[in-house]
Amino acid sequence: MLKDKVALITGAGKGIGAAIAREMAAQGAIVIINYSRSEEAAKKVKEEILAAGGRAELYCCDISDYSGVKTMIGDVVKQFKRIDILVNNAGITKDNLLMRMGEEDFEQVININLKGTFNCIQNATRQMMKQRYGRIINLSSVVGLYGNAGQVNYAASKAGVIGITKSAAKELGSRGITVNAIAPGFIQTDMTAVLSEEMKQQMLGAITLGTFGNVEDIAYTAAFLASDRAGYITGQVISVDGGICM
Repeated sequence: MLKDKVALITGAGKGIGAAIAREMAAQGAIVIINYSRSEEAAKKVKEEILAAGGRAELYCCDISDYSGVKTMIGDVVKQFKRIDILVNNAGITKDNLLMRMGEEDFEQVININLKGTFNCIQNATRQMMKQRYGRIINLSSVVGLYGNAGQVNYAASKAGVIGITKSAAKELGSRGITVNAIAPGFIQTDMTAVLSEEMKQQMLGAITLGTFGNVEDIAYTAAFLASDRAGYITGQVISVDGGICM
């Protein structure tokens, strides 16, 4: 579905981002694997894609750095002459109760999860508007829809991503660019592995389907939204959560 499309995926060294990179490459896309700190993991993802007959490149960039993002996307366009798909996946958590949360922990989460999304969209759409074509997929969270104790910073950042998604979709639709968000529920990744067993059981009890999700569940949705089959879908938030948020 994505033959020869150029896809930049942030935070693609592991977890959901890596799964999206592998799936889009399997669908024929040329994948740019963005990472910040997890270089070895990113290299492994690239090796897996190449071994499967796909095409992939690596690019190290902290997406909270506006000038760094501008350079990264400029280099992608210079090399491939276009950018068709942007997946804003990179994100962090710095969980704590509201009254115990440090200012730095709040700012770091907002800078990467929310400002980083803005940085990438603004710079990528300059080229997408010239092409009059683009697919932007932002990773939000069900926490951005209904909140979660101990995650004021994360919930705020992911709710903000939804706001960016809907506003950008209205601005960019006339240029052939769709903008959608995916709101994952409890997906088994390194980020969720650190949660206590008690919290995991509480979450499991709230999931209608009774199971946790896998990274592939998000990857399949992202690949569909990036394809021409989803060309009439924009400004939407797709919850992939097993029915935890209805």
